[in-house]
Amino acid sequence: MRNIIPTLRGTLTVILVSLNTMFWVPILFFFTFLKIVIPIKRVRVGFNWFLDRIANTWILFNNIGIKLTRRIRWDVNGVEGLEKNKWYLVISNHQSWTDIVVLQKIFLGKIPFLKFFLKKELMWVPLLGPSWWALDFPFMKRYSKELLEKKPHLKGMDIEITKRACAKFKYIPVSIMNFVEGTRFTRQKHDKQESPYRNLLRPKSGGIGFVFSTMGEQLSSIVNVTIVYPGGPYSFWDFLCGRVTEILVDVEELPVTENLVGDYVNDPVYRDFFQKWVNGLWQEKDEKIDQMLGRKKSQGSPSPYMSRENVDVEAPEIN
Repeated sequence: MRNIIPTLRGTLTVILVSLNTMFWVPILFFFTFLKIVIPIKRVRVGFNWFLDRIANTWILFNNIGIKLTRRIRWDVNGVEGLEKNKWYLVISNHQSWTDIVVLQKIFLGKIPFLKFFLKKELMWVPLLGPSWWALDFPFMKRYSKELLEKKPHLKGMDIEITKRACAKFKYIPVSIMNFVEGTRFTRQKHDKQESPYRNLLRPKSGGIGFVFSTMGEQLSSIVNVTIVYPGGPYSFWDFLCGRVTEILVDVEELPVTENLVGDYVNDPVYRDFFQKWVNGLWQEKDEKIDQMLGRKKSQGSPSPYMSRENVDVEAPEIN
């Protein structure tokens, strides 16, 4: 019986979230269609604002459904000074799809609607893929080094796609979200990378470097998020089943200084500086995770993220 209850809770949560999705997606598509057929710039900007409100309401009811089916102790610090009428770049460590639910919950109504950089393949996810497209989520196609060597004309396509995506964000406030590690944390990935951090993978600066290159002067500030699950990272299904009982979140607002804005693609000096800045930020985040867990940093004290393997599907990423 003890094993059946979490499964029933997870199944009920999936049903509630699915019903909520099936209710809001047709409404989202209807107003997206109107935005497409009315070729007036000001009207389209208004539709973008309204579509974001629809998405926020969708998230609100998802949050209610999750709250009704589980008890979680939330410890969230640092969201008090954020505003809904500014442009933010939101960065975070990444352990599972649960992180997305966490970010949507803690920032709902506090900052503009979160828009993630997604892999192009996610466009074909039923209902969600077209919804992300309707909400102007940037879809990125990743090119391997081997492919770029064979087809050098593809070099720089990522930055061009980012420019086109960010151009849509000039008229209404938006929060651009990026998981800087590019993928979720697992012990195997940590060991393979020989990561210098106890609790994190190596950061990839390209994604946010592109954002600073295209709209750095427009950003109000950087929102640096650190998410900790004291019991170690669980799968998203574990979260749905109620096995995650405590979530710690630290939010730090950082200024966008002049030296952070530059040409990441064509300026090697700036690129080197920016990579070092991101690495330093990640070192501070690694130490903060230890502090949030109330443990002293020592070689003999393993990170809780080394204690179990996360089985989630890969989450949206940009590298």
